[in-house]
Amino acid sequence: MNYLPFRRISTLLDSTTKSPSTVQITNFGNSKRRNWIPIPLPHRTIPEPKGQDLDYVNVAHSHLVHSDWAKLDALASGLTPFRIKHILLKVQKDYVLSLEFFKWVELHKPNSHTLETHSIILHILTKNRKFKSAESILKKTLESSSIDFPSKLFEAILYSYRTCDSSPRVFDSLFKTYAHMKKFRNATDTFCHMKDYGFLPTIESCNAYMSSLINLNRADIALAFFKEMRRSRISPNVYTLNMVLGALCKLGKLEKAVQVFREMESLGFSPTIASYNTLIAGHCYEGLLTAAMKLKNLMGKNGFHPNDVTYNTLIYGFCNEGKLHEANKLFTEMKSMNVAPNIVTYNTLINGYSQVGNNEMGSQLHEEMSRNGIKADILTYNALILGFCKEGKTKKAAYLVKELDKENLVPNSSTFSALISGQCVRKNSERGFQLYKSMIRSGCHPNEHTFKMLLSAFCKNEDFDGAVQVLKEMLERSVVPDSGILYELCYGLSKCGKDELVMKLCKEIEARHLMPEGFEKTKSFSCGPEIEGKEWR
Repeated sequence: MNYLPFRRISTLLDSTTKSPSTVQITNFGNSKRRNWIPIPLPHRTIPEPKGQDLDYVNVAHSHLVHSDWAKLDALASGLTPFRIKHILLKVQKDYVLSLEFFKWVELHKPNSHTLETHSIILHILTKNRKFKSAESILKKTLESSSIDFPSKLFEAILYSYRTCDSSPRVFDSLFKTYAHMKKFRNATDTFCHMKDYGFLPTIESCNAYMSSLINLNRADIALAFFKEMRRSRISPNVYTLNMVLGALCKLGKLEKAVQVFREMESLGFSPTIASYNTLIAGHCYEGLLTAAMKLKNLMGKNGFHPNDVTYNTLIYGFCNEGKLHEANKLFTEMKSMNVAPNIVTYNTLINGYSQVGNNEMGSQLHEEMSRNGIKADILTYNALILGFCKEGKTKKAAYLVKELDKENLVPNSSTFSALISGQCVRKNSERGFQLYKSMIRSGCHPNEHTFKMLLSAFCKNEDFDGAVQVLKEMLERSVVPDSGILYELCYGLSKCGKDELVMKLCKEIEARHLMPEGFEKTKSFSCGPEIEGKEWR
């Protein structure tokens, strides 16, 4: 069986490549259709029931159509996959009764269900356009792994297709279910098999597949799939193109994203507010704030009113660049345009002001939130706590931590990291290390920045034994130490006559393959003057 080039995409699913050079979204109207002859649909005849099997099927069918479940219960012990298949085929015109019987079997003798009985109920449901019910059965079975899914499922559906006089949507439901469950390799194989037999998925299912990929940061594969859609003449809709815009923006391909945006009308689609917001986010991510603002203005000219997503995206972009004045102007404009700020807006601004040390504005915004009935979350408190800690105002930060309990909020890694930074600013390295231990006991995970702060604080206090404790914690968690701070630690230990400990630590770092790039052991005994007066962040 000669499969199409999209088969190669499945090899990308385990790849770490961010954006294959082959993925290009250009010349929408020039996609050439690949000529291929679909494989004829196979047909497998199901033997007719005879003797006891025929009697059982007829009696069970009679009880079923009369909804005599008590009498049907008495027959449960005689269920076999063969009998179940024929009962389902006899009632297939009544999808409600078919589904009731299928579920009754699940309850009374679940092991009697096979790939064939599953495929028959899927045909019945999709033929009657009960796609959600079909996808629910697929999802439940795939999650339970009670049957040899998914390797033989497509084949079972294929061979029973003509027997049930089915609809192509049965394959579409399978493809969509795999997409929603993020079983991308299975979804890819199903797509290719469908094409082999002349079936194509709906655009809604293709969108579900692309959306799942993008949410898992596989924009590269999403774009490759879009390219295959165009080859297959699957017409995109505006949601598809918005996802293409998002994927290109995530990969930093803004010029191509703008090109797609401009070509949307030639495909018969008008850009939506989501299209503009996606492009604005892409420009903000790259720090191109002037271009992002031009896009916002273009929205207005084209009859679109910026919404909360538009303003939040732009405010985040300016805050990220430390341009709080411009961010605040947008915040004021947002309110004047009757676009209500939400928790995201306030958290973004509070965090921005905290980063530049303007705790007064952060606190004012917090109060404004409360007045407007917006409940602060852990991100709000973390931003406020960080702002106070950066200024060494640990008592005010501690007061906010107490408020967390009253608000039924649980401190997370960012909360502890902010508190540790406050103690490091105040040169209370030992207290910072105690908070680190509390962090671990709470099930939170420190990051590289947290360790760097602690290690630097101990070295500045010339508490090199404490610094060694932190370093050992880092090694246990496979965190690579900063080369500058490691030099400082080694030099400090060497000055204290602990050259052997320095060599032992270096050997352990090397053994764990955590030696920072460019670090030279021989320099670690004589680098003191080089690091004097240097600030470690």
